[in-house]
Amino acid sequence: MSTRTTLESQSKTVTIGFDEPFCVIGERINPTGRKKLAAELEVDDFSTVEADAMAQVAAGAGVLDVNSGAVFSNKMAEDPRYADNNFVEPILMRALIEKVQAVTDVPLCIDSSVPAALEAGLEAAHGRPLVNSVTGEDERMEQVLPLVKKYNVPVVAISNDDTGISEDPDVRFAVAKKIVERAADFGIPAHDIVVDPLVMPIGAMATAGRQVFALVRRLRDELGVNTTCGASNISFGLPNRHGVNTTFLPMAYAMGMTSAIMNPLALPVGPKKIAEKKAEVEAAGVMLPEGMDDEAFVQLFGLGSTRHRAGREMEAIRAANLLLNHDAHGADWIAFNQAPGEGGGAGGRGGRRGGRRGRRG
Repeated sequence: MSTRTTLESQSKTVTIGFDEPFCVIGERINPTGRKKLAAELEVDDFSTVEADAMAQVAAGAGVLDVNSGAVFSNKMAEDPRYADNNFVEPILMRALIEKVQAVTDVPLCIDSSVPAALEAGLEAAHGRPLVNSVTGEDERMEQVLPLVKKYNVPVVAISNDDTGISEDPDVRFAVAKKIVERAADFGIPAHDIVVDPLVMPIGAMATAGRQVFALVRRLRDELGVNTTCGASNISFGLPNRHGVNTTFLPMAYAMGMTSAIMNPLALPVGPKKIAEKKAEVEAAGVMLPEGMDDEAFVQLFGLGSTRHRAGREMEAIRAANLLLNHDAHGADWIAFNQAPGEGGGAGGRGGRRGGRRGRRG
């Protein structure tokens, strides 16, 4: 089966499909749960948005999710209209789309629960963005599917309905099928539906992994639709979440999942953590080279990097692309693993230079 969902910016095309490389949709442009970002947006400061957009693309995101779900507490106190997301989000979404498009050229995913914000984003976006999202709720389908048809764009279909989120995978499949069939009534083809089967946390439901793998395969084989998920949901509440995520993503990909909404970045090591580690090192009597900068220090002690770089999940996805023959001649994997300055990408892991020294004879 060769289902392809086509997304476009002004200059780039990204195809989500069973025979395509895994599509990473960067999730960082989202003020929900990010108080600092929400505070910046409230005063029309888009510097973090611009930096996150560029960093995610450099790390390998092929699409950027743009979420306008901000709460402007200070403005709310001055003007009661700001208590209404139907007032706040359309204005903010348009501004976010414009700012992101000014610094990157990848397709966008317009993410809001407010239909007017989705339309504002669709009006501002270049090319053919992805709409996030429609659910199986009758009212939501009647609000969102006409927009999807009007602008001829694909849409994320989340497998919950008026009864909520079911733990039964058969029910979630039925909801997805209902959305696909309702979309067809509007003239929207199945290849423009990207189903989110709703990944449950493995810490709360031991069968969540096996359940979603089977559901993804069924969605592929029976409905012929592409799929996505919030990748970090699987590890919620667990220690070493990256370890779980980096195992889950290639397994889901092998079962037929074609994209994920996720953070492609390993966040920078901050000054506080560096200072704590330096104090620990000094207390142990370790002498550091004179003039060692923070970046060299954190790499020496395995703390990461002081700069944004591709996270471990991106490494796992690139390896899976290679193993599933979705990386021609291994070019992307090789580039990702070249050291900086040797032609590798910005997110490369930069392995050891020169390898081990040979023994002297």
